Amino acid sequence: MTICPDCDLPHRVLESSARGRVRCVRCGALLRQRNPHSLEWTLALALGGLVFFILATALPFLTFELNGRLQVNTLAAGAWELGARGLWELGALVLVTSMLAPLIHLLGLIWLLLPLVLGRRPWQGVRVFRLVAEWGRWGMMEVYMLGVLVAFVKLGQMAQVETGSAFFAFAALMVIISATRTVLDPEELWQRLRPLAPLPAGLREDIRCRHCGLTWSAAAGRCPRCRAVLHRRIPASLERSWALLLAAAICYIPANLLPIMTVIRLGRGHPDTILSGVESLIQSGLWPLAAIVFFASILVPVLKLAVMAGLLLSVGRGWSTRLRERTVLYRFTETIGRWSMIDIYMISILVALVKLGNVATVEPGPGAVFFAAVVILTMLAAEQFDPRLIWDRARPSGKEARHG
Repeated sequence: MTICPDCDLPHRVLESSARGRVRCVRCGALLRQRNPHSLEWTLALALGGLVFFILATALPFLTFELNGRLQVNTLAAGAWELGARGLWELGALVLVTSMLAPLIHLLGLIWLLLPLVLGRRPWQGVRVFRLVAEWGRWGMMEVYMLGVLVAFVKLGQMAQVETGSAFFAFAALMVIISATRTVLDPEELWQRLRPLAPLPAGLREDIRCRHCGLTWSAAAGRCPRCRAVLHRRIPASLERSWALLLAAAICYIPANLLPIMTVIRLGRGHPDTILSGVESLIQSGLWPLAAIVFFASILVPVLKLAVMAGLLLSVGRGWSTRLRERTVLYRFTETIGRWSMIDIYMISILVALVKLGNVATVEPGPGAVFFAAVVILTMLAAEQFDPRLIWDRARPSGKEARHG
């Protein structure tokens, strides 16, 4: 038995060795992702990814040349430069999401899978796997690459910019980490880490652990597999989501009014807000890139604030219509929110590369801090929202998931 994490519908899933995905018949949520040789393939990918990570962090990432002066930066240079300018919280965010989270993901998988493939039990395997799951969702390498593209185009209007070897290693690393998430079967890994005896007599499977996905009895109090406290619903879900969402809405005002960066050329500064940055791309004839930045940095935060507020209101008022549509909308909102980090990554790259004194310098602005706060707060608000609350008024369909 398993229970859908999004709508709480029980399913009876038949065991199979075939590759495929099991989805909830009511809301379409992914229940399990089966892959033959999942652990071996994931280990091979993680080992290869670690090699590319070392190359991506050690070699030159981008080079910037203006009036005979050359500036070379590495992958971590943007984060360190933001910290040196006094924006340590912004630098830490860039460092964690572009480097630290992917590194923890790779090292954690190697720590777990190498002993298992060799027939041994990894030390502290349950804790390490929970750590991998917690940190994995904060890795935003694909968003960073898009931020690099925007920065590359902006810098190309000022001087000559070239990509270094680390750029291609980082691109390969991004593909590899995405492949590990696709190939890995978390349920198989959990079963190898901590096999479970049958449920004791007198108890029934009526709750799903949010951390490891085990379906167990709420009477147990704690999950026997990962030792997390079992809750039928996220405690104070609506209150926490509302608080985080309101904080994000407040930060959104200065994020758009204050400059996110100032471009200084020949001693003269030109501050840019998010909207003026889009306008400059349009004036340069870069309509596709302007559309991407407008969608990710202006439209997505507004939509996420509006959608999350609508979901919270619908649950608070007890609406019982369009349950599946609202659940799908929530999943889409939760997934797309991270793409608003494009501007933050672009700023980190520009600040690290363009520091040629009065000739050309880019200074980060206070608007960048507020905008980063909007992105993180909305992500946390979505994380604290429990989509099962949408379905609490609905009746179970009684259907079972089928292997796809």
